[in-house]
Amino acid sequence: MLQQVLPIARTTLIEALRQPVVFLLVMLSGLFQLLNTWNTGFSMSQEESSQVVGDTKLLFDIGLATVFVLGAILAGFIATAVMSREIENKTVLTIVSKPVGRPTLIVGKYLGVAGAVLISVAIMLVFLLMGIRHGVMSTAADQLDGPVLAFTLGGVGLAVLLAAWCNFFYGWNFPQTAVLLLLPLMLAAYAGVLFFAKGWKIQSPTVDLKDQVLVACAALTLAILVLTAVATAASVRLGQVMTIVVCLGVFLAALLSNHLVGRRVFSNTPLGVVREAIPEDASKPTFAEAGDTYLLNLVSPADAPPAPRSALYYSATPNGYPMMTLSSSYGAFTGDLANPNDLLGPTAAPSIIVVESTRQSVTVRNVGATPIPVARPPQKGDYLFTQPTRINAPALAVWGAVPNLQFFWLLDAVSQNRPVPLRYLAMAAAYAAAQIGVFLSIAVLVFQRRDVG
Repeated sequence: MLQQVLPIARTTLIEALRQPVVFLLVMLSGLFQLLNTWNTGFSMSQEESSQVVGDTKLLFDIGLATVFVLGAILAGFIATAVMSREIENKTVLTIVSKPVGRPTLIVGKYLGVAGAVLISVAIMLVFLLMGIRHGVMSTAADQLDGPVLAFTLGGVGLAVLLAAWCNFFYGWNFPQTAVLLLLPLMLAAYAGVLFFAKGWKIQSPTVDLKDQVLVACAALTLAILVLTAVATAASVRLGQVMTIVVCLGVFLAALLSNHLVGRRVFSNTPLGVVREAIPEDASKPTFAEAGDTYLLNLVSPADAPPAPRSALYYSATPNGYPMMTLSSSYGAFTGDLANPNDLLGPTAAPSIIVVESTRQSVTVRNVGATPIPVARPPQKGDYLFTQPTRINAPALAVWGAVPNLQFFWLLDAVSQNRPVPLRYLAMAAAYAAAQIGVFLSIAVLVFQRRDVG
């Protein structure tokens, strides 16, 4: 199968890059990033608290969204050009009439389309990184970033001139040659920019290399690959216009799924947020043994402090999922708080209970003959609850079926100075692979009964 998939993918990649719309959208992205440096001034504070500061936060927001939308549109155009059009023109019959399975054809076409999209999105993201390095032009008197302008214009100009030369003298396809030249030239241009400050003073490349911005760009690329799978599945049955409409529809639904469905999946009401978590015994901070006690100071006074002996739960999220208490089968304590046998005796029921509470603090204890298992002890930023989280199964099924592109949108984490670990990026890649597998499976099922003769 691999020997059949790779030639199909290679041919699809070449055919996709020859589409003029690829070069057009790539250059349009560069133009938009240039304009973003002019129209995002006076929008944010100048507090330097993250890798994108001041007005650059909005520049990053709009720039990332620009790449996202253009990537989704590009996936629709390319998938239609290499799949739907071939089916309509009956040229795909020459492939499926040979001993090439239709699933093999779908996988090969997706890999080729995804390769073209990856090349195009990589160039778009370099334009974005150049814009972030340049910064926002708040006034006409602001200093221009000489290295950014020189390297960017040099890379784009050289790619266009070489593509025009090769097209005129050798007959090479201009859009394909230009895009393939833009990728290495723009990557080299960005690498060169990192070695120079705005005034052409030589600096360490790590000064302007923002690792969290790169992680956000990588996550966005995964989201576009998912939309590419959607476009491939849609193009099996639909034309160009409807394929793009489906891509944009899935794009909007996936971005709004948390608001429309996700907020109805988990139901719980926090009583407060932990400002400080202090173990009673500093030598036992795990909260995993019977009798372990924590003092939890709250960020703001609780409207209704929990009564002593009531059960307590805690989670890192405001919806209460997942709970850090690995069991939800415990309830309120019915014994005497002053009686050690009721708290820790051989017949004591396991529970995490409130020992003492005020509007500003809560003291909790893990009690019972067998302690309640916890994923970790309470910590700063945790949300406190007096009941386990209820799960709406139908809403969960719908929420799980719709791709959730919010998992790939890491702008807020970067702008709020919340480091994104590589482990999260690996989990996002696994989620993207699962979504791609689902949509390609749908494409195969739909294509199996499609008449191509």
